[in-house]
Amino acid sequence: MLIRLGYDMQFYLPAPVSFVAQLRVHPSRVPDLREPDLVHTNPELPLEEYSDTFGNLCTRFYAPAGNLRLYSSTLIEDPGQPDPVARNAREIPTQELPADVLRFLLSSRYCEVDLMSPIASDLFGGISPGWNRVEAVCSWVHQKVTFGYNFARPTKTALDVYTERQGVCRDFQHLAVTFCRALNIPARYVAGYLGDIQIPPTDTPMDFSAWFEAYLDGRWWTFDARHNHPRVGRVLMATGRDAADVAFLTSFGTSTLQRFTVVSDEVPAGQASEVSSAT
Repeated sequence: MLIRLGYDMQFYLPAPVSFVAQLRVHPSRVPDLREPDLVHTNPELPLEEYSDTFGNLCTRFYAPAGNLRLYSSTLIEDPGQPDPVARNAREIPTQELPADVLRFLLSSRYCEVDLMSPIASDLFGGISPGWNRVEAVCSWVHQKVTFGYNFARPTKTALDVYTERQGVCRDFQHLAVTFCRALNIPARYVAGYLGDIQIPPTDTPMDFSAWFEAYLDGRWWTFDARHNHPRVGRVLMATGRDAADVAFLTSFGTSTLQRFTVVSDEVPAGQASEVSSAT
């Protein structure tokens, strides 16, 4: 299938501000693009592209005071299959993990592994290791935490989510990631596009989404404590230890968001053939 991706966000800046944006699709999905994936600004600004320490594509720029618009539209080809499931995937002993995976066992800004380890052991220590244990973590978080945009706050950590039992998409994932790490299962936070594809339409506005990946059987697997069932049409943008590493926009100064629109829609079959012939 083809998926139309894009965003349009507008800010007011009372003074000049430096920004770092993570708004491009992940390098692993670049071969699937059927149109350029570029960050556009109004006013037009010099942009510096670079890769961060996690391999995510970043865009750095300096914006003058006044109104700022960031926007983009691109097209990506997707297999159209649900998230893969491998119920026999096993946990890898810590001593056998690749060196670059070890950092995803440690505490980070929003994931207090040390504080949550006794809780994780009590809740999930008796569950057979491997896929079933990660699945049990997702189901517990999905059932125990209530979703609501009014529960969002930028300082909320996994321990806060466990205590309050409320949060937004990223909070579900932070808690699940922390539980997994506390059980010695490497887990990393993921940001990307996830539209209402092959599911009943929801009444919530489209936004960038969060899920997480657990390292089992020598590879990363997709899990989602917020929705807790395989979905179609995920498009990876960035991975990191938690939301602090994959913010879609980081401003080093004051900026007021005035408009925010995200698009992640399947292109109807008829239009898909038109796009294919045009490209």
